[in-house]
Amino acid sequence: MVALLVLGVVLLLGALLLLSLALRTDEESAGVNRSLAVLETMGQAPKELRAELDLPFADRVIAPLRARALTVGRRISGSDAGERLRRRLDAAGNPPGWTVDRMVSGKVLFGVLGLILGVAIAALFQIGPLTGVVVALAGLLVGFFGPDLYLYQRTYDRNERLQRDLPDAIDLLTISVEAGLGFDAAVQQVAVKTHGPLADEFTRMLREMQLGQGRSEALRGLAERCTVDDVRAFVSAMVQADGFGIPIAQVLRIQAGEMRIKRRQRAETRAQQVPVKITVPLIFFILPCLFVVVMGPALLHSMDSFSRR
Repeated sequence: MVALLVLGVVLLLGALLLLSLALRTDEESAGVNRSLAVLETMGQAPKELRAELDLPFADRVIAPLRARALTVGRRISGSDAGERLRRRLDAAGNPPGWTVDRMVSGKVLFGVLGLILGVAIAALFQIGPLTGVVVALAGLLVGFFGPDLYLYQRTYDRNERLQRDLPDAIDLLTISVEAGLGFDAAVQQVAVKTHGPLADEFTRMLREMQLGQGRSEALRGLAERCTVDDVRAFVSAMVQADGFGIPIAQVLRIQAGEMRIKRRQRAETRAQQVPVKITVPLIFFILPCLFVVVMGPALLHSMDSFSRR
């Protein structure tokens, strides 16, 4: 009886031991599975991080900065700033990569960069607080208005080129129309045979006409994009000739004569400005050199004579 009781206790203990081992094995396998899942997740996470790090520097850093700068620029700009910038970009010939959004964000970024550069210069040269503030503000203003100055210079150079190329283009138009070509075909000949901003504007005008825009509207668009008075006068004459049915060849001949007269007058005006413009370098740079060359030997000889006495 006692032996049976002992045997039962042993079997019960053995069953409990086997049950505990089985539970421990299940827990260990579950723990291993969880560890494997964690390791797998940790192995996948760096791939996503590497995917972000594999992006170009412009997409990771510059693009977010540009987006924030664009938001700030739109807040500090007026409601019609976008339209004004678009007209200025058209007047500058729409430089490659220059858009209204990039212009606004670039002004803010360059302003911040100029401010940081001004503060760095003030700290490097140990400038006083008031002067340092002035230098920092100057850097801010230069950086903020730098793109505007560059765009103004591009517009000025382009207008000079337009004014210089317009008489030759009108002569070529006149010859083409008198040879029997229509106005559109003559404009296409000018756009193909010449190079420069005027040829680009003629090409754009032809594309607008091919898209269904009327000739008068395309010519007015050309006048709006160009701020040169001669171009606008030419466009106005062409629009009036198209509206009243005046022969194009006659109008072009008159315009060619007027443009040649204006070009000669501009050349004479610049020639008359030369004596006035050369006065300053003549007084401050040329005359002192002449005085040194002419009076120098006499002065040295006089000093030598007085020293011997």
